[in-house]
Amino acid sequence: MQKLLKSLSSPRNLIVFDSAARLGSFTKAAQELNMQQPSVSAAIKQLEEALSVQLFYREHRKVQLTIAGERLYAGVSRSLAEIERSIEAVQQIEQGKQITINSSSAFSYYWMIPRLSEFHQLHPTIDLRMQTSDREPDLDVENIDLGIRIGDGNWAGCQSAKLAKEIIYPVASPTVMAQAEGLKSIQDLQTQDLIHLEEPIRERPTWQQWFSFHGVPYTDARTGLRLNDYALVLQAALSGEGFAFGWDHTVRNLINQNLLVAREDWAWETGRGVYLVWSKDRPLSDQANAVRDWIISSAKFTART
Repeated sequence: MQKLLKSLSSPRNLIVFDSAARLGSFTKAAQELNMQQPSVSAAIKQLEEALSVQLFYREHRKVQLTIAGERLYAGVSRSLAEIERSIEAVQQIEQGKQITINSSSAFSYYWMIPRLSEFHQLHPTIDLRMQTSDREPDLDVENIDLGIRIGDGNWAGCQSAKLAKEIIYPVASPTVMAQAEGLKSIQDLQTQDLIHLEEPIRERPTWQQWFSFHGVPYTDARTGLRLNDYALVLQAALSGEGFAFGWDHTVRNLINQNLLVAREDWAWETGRGVYLVWSKDRPLSDQANAVRDWIISSAKFTART
C-alpha cells in the first residue's frame, strides 16, 4: 500500500483517469465528475508524471489510450467496479436490505436451494445471501442475521427456533443399496463401504457412535472414504462410493427424488435438534423476520419434529 501511495500524487486521479479512459474524452469526463475540463487535464498530467509514463494520445476533440494506458485502465476499471459493489453491499447490510443466513454447505445445497424458487415468489424484494462456513460464527461480530446450528438450542447471545430433530440413518445410492447383498442387520453394514465425515472444527457424530447406539460393537479400521465436508459426503454417496450418514432434514429431498435410498428403520435420534438462531441483542429487520418466519414455516412441512 505504501508503494501505491508513493506512485500516486492522489488516488482521486485514478477515478478521473477511469472516467476519461471510458468516455474517450477529458470534456465528457469533466461533465460526468462535475469538474472543469482543465482540472481533468491537470489530474491526468499529475498521474502521468507520478507514473513516469504517457497514458493518453491527445488528439483534437478526443483522447486515445496508449498501450500503457490500456493496461492501467484494465486494472483500474475492474478494481473500482469491485469497490463500488462492496460499498453497495455494505450499505445494503446497514439498511437491512440484504439478509444473510449462515449454515453448513450441505444445508445450503440440499435444504435451502431447492426451496429458493418458492421463497423468491413469496418475497421477491428480499436480497437473501447464503454464507457457508465450517464453524459457527458470532452473529453480532460478523453482522449475520440468521444461522443454522445443530445442538441443544442454547447458544450464548442467541435466540433459537427448533426446525427438526437430529435423526441419522444410513443412506446410499439406489445402485449401492441394491447391490448390498446380505444387508439384513445393522451388523451386516460393517461389511459395506462406509463414507466418513471428519469435520476439522465442528464435532459431528461418527459411525462408531451410531453402531454403539444400536448396541453393535464396531472398530474403525480407518478404511473407507473420509471427507471433511458433509456436502462432499452426500455427493460421494450419490456417486455410488458407499453408505453415508443421512441427516433426515438434509437428505429428505434426495430420498423423495429417489436419488438416495435410506434405511430409516435403523434411525438414530440423538436427542439434539436442528435450530435456526438469531441475535438476542440485535433486533431483526422486517425483512429478516420474514426470512426467519418462512424458514420455520417451510421446515414444518418436511421435518419429523
